[in-house]
Amino acid sequence: MYHVVIAVDEESDRAQRQARAVADLPQSADEVRATLLHVFTENPDGASATQIRSVRRAEEFLDNEGVETEIAERSGDPAVAVLEFAQETDADCICVGGRNRSPAGKAIFGSVSQSVILQADRPVLVTGAMEEQ
Repeated sequence: MYHVVIAVDEESDRAQRQARAVADLPQSADEVRATLLHVFTENPDGASATQIRSVRRAEEFLDNEGVETEIAERSGDPAVAVLEFAQETDADCICVGGRNRSPAGKAIFGSVSQSVILQADRPVLVTGAMEEQ
């Protein structure tokens, strides 16, 4: 079985594109197991990843496509948490969602996807980005 960690933030459309990309992998219903990972940078109310709309939508989509799915959560720096989780679970691939940013925006705010791509010791699947307004 091929294990894919899907790093899901709070953007539902991006999570949906990630779920679709994983469901489109060859023999996904029989050979792919997906873990939807949400990383909380702050969580003063003690929320659970299952309460995050984007996580629920991605889980529902994957379930409908027959992909074995579970939900996990971590706290801290998102890129570090995703990489550590993938290492701990011996994931075969990490799926991140791309988004369009200006060069200045990348320099100022950084990019979780970029950090994961550059530091991962396993394949990274990057889904397409929608045009930001």
